[in-house]
Amino acid sequence: MKSIEAILFDLGGVLIEINYSATIQEFKKLGFQNVSHLYSQSKQAPLFEQFEKGQISSANFINKLLAMSNESCNPNKIVKAWNAMIGDFSVESILTLKNLQNKYRLFLLSNTNELHINLVYQKWKEVQKIELASLFEKINLSHEIGMRKPDQETFLAICENSNIKPINTLFIDDSLQHIEGAKRAGLQTIHLKKITELASELDALGIN
Repeated sequence: MKSIEAILFDLGGVLIEINYSATIQEFKKLGFQNVSHLYSQSKQAPLFEQFEKGQISSANFINKLLAMSNESCNPNKIVKAWNAMIGDFSVESILTLKNLQNKYRLFLLSNTNELHINLVYQKWKEVQKIELASLFEKINLSHEIGMRKPDQETFLAICENSNIKPINTLFIDDSLQHIEGAKRAGLQTIHLKKITELASELDALGIN
C-alpha cells in the first residue's frame, strides 16, 4: 500500500446505519410494484439517479413516486417511506473520525439527496454538538456536485478539486460497485462490510 495522505469516506454504511430493505418494505405498503428492481443498494431506476444528481427537485421526485403508489398515499407517506432507510450514526465511527482528523486530510463523498441529507443532519445534531462539516476538509454530496459514485469521473474530479493524488487517497465504502469505481480512478480502497469494523479495518492498514 502506498502512503496515505487523504481519506475519502462514504456516509451511509460507514458513518451512519443504512437499511435499504426498510424503504423497500415501506414502498411495498404504498402499492409500489417490483420495488427491489426500482431501488436497491446495488442499482436503481433513472428517477433516483436524477434525484441524487440534483437534476429534479424534491417536489418533483415526490410527485413522480405518488403516481406509482396506491390511492391512499400522500406526500408525507412518500417522504416517510423514502427516509425509512436512514438509521443512526455509529458512535465508534464518529470517534474514529475525530481521532484521524488531525492526522490525515479527511473528505466525505456520498450519493444522497435533499430529503435524506436533511434527516442525516438532524440525526447528527441529536448525538453531536459540533457540526458534521467540522470533521472534514470538504463534504461532497452527489445532489450538490451533480456527480455520483461509482463513476470514475466523480472520483477524479474530487481528487483534482481537493488537490489530492488518487494513489495517496484511501476510499472507504460499503458498496462494492463504488469500490470498483474508485479503483478504476486509481484510489486505494477499503470495502467495509460492517459499519462496526471501520476502526479495525483502518488499524489493519496501520491507520489509527
